[in-house]
Amino acid sequence: MKKRPLGRNGPLVSEIGLGCWNIAGAYGPTDEDEARATLKTALDGGITFLDTANVYGMGLSEEIIGRFIKDNPGKFAIHTKGGLYRNPETKERWFRNDADYLREELEKSLRRLGVEQIQMYYIHRRQQDIDIEDVMETLLRFKQEGKIEGIGFSEIAPFSLRRAWECGPVMAVQNEYSLWSRYPDLGMLQTCEELGTAFVAFSPMGRGIFAQETPDPATFAKTDFRYDTPRFSEPNFSRNMAKVNDFKALAADMGTTSPALAMAWVLARGDHLFSIPGTRSSEHLLQLMAGAELNLTADDMAAIDKILPVGWAYGDRYTRAQWLGAEGYC
Repeated sequence: MKKRPLGRNGPLVSEIGLGCWNIAGAYGPTDEDEARATLKTALDGGITFLDTANVYGMGLSEEIIGRFIKDNPGKFAIHTKGGLYRNPETKERWFRNDADYLREELEKSLRRLGVEQIQMYYIHRRQQDIDIEDVMETLLRFKQEGKIEGIGFSEIAPFSLRRAWECGPVMAVQNEYSLWSRYPDLGMLQTCEELGTAFVAFSPMGRGIFAQETPDPATFAKTDFRYDTPRFSEPNFSRNMAKVNDFKALAADMGTTSPALAMAWVLARGDHLFSIPGTRSSEHLLQLMAGAELNLTADDMAAIDKILPVGWAYGDRYTRAQWLGAEGYC
């Protein structure tokens, strides 16, 4: 697995990390044995960092990771998030970026993970009535105390990143980015490159749309994040699959798979990009890691763009409720 610096002058990490929302039940029941097997596959495949959050399974993801790294110390850098609150009973969510809440949640994350320092700590979503400068002050204090190494933000706009940088270095920004979610092309990728901030792409597989096995929306439980999402609802889903099937045919013609090709496309978009696919399956993870071995040419990228041009997807990536908290900028 090739490595890249996480931000200008940042630590070298694998260009693919493992997103760990799935192991906490985002797309189906949690199976810790299955999760541990997937973590072991990531370790054996050269993945060097795991991405999680305090609210993934209400702490369950961090707990599973904590138990795994206790048995495999020093093997993974841990990236986690705070700033999003989810009511365990109603599942209602809102955002808290105040210093007291962030400190409380950071301490809980450290205990669940069983570590003294977190390598990358993200603000999961912005609380808009707290200035980002005040949030940076809190994060810089955590850094001075040695509780975190790097500062990051998720689903923010370029203007927020610039304001944050006026206070101190931001190591990474994490936004959704894939062949069917190209919003960061409209300024965030460019701003990250200019400032020396890594861009970490979550959901690079389009929440399973580019998987070898076609997802079946009829089987989605109400707890599945994709349930009622416009892109997975008819008539959008059938229209999207017609395009995706052409992409799968292209991958086969190139001697690879659609997951590997979709992963390779993200990594080819810039040397400052990283990808954190989420999966509970060792088999699927191996397919994804194969994307790191593909070196796409300009002709390859043009062939992909001909089939899946920017803006090709039918339907929005989020429901109205899911859009809450993601910053817009265009």
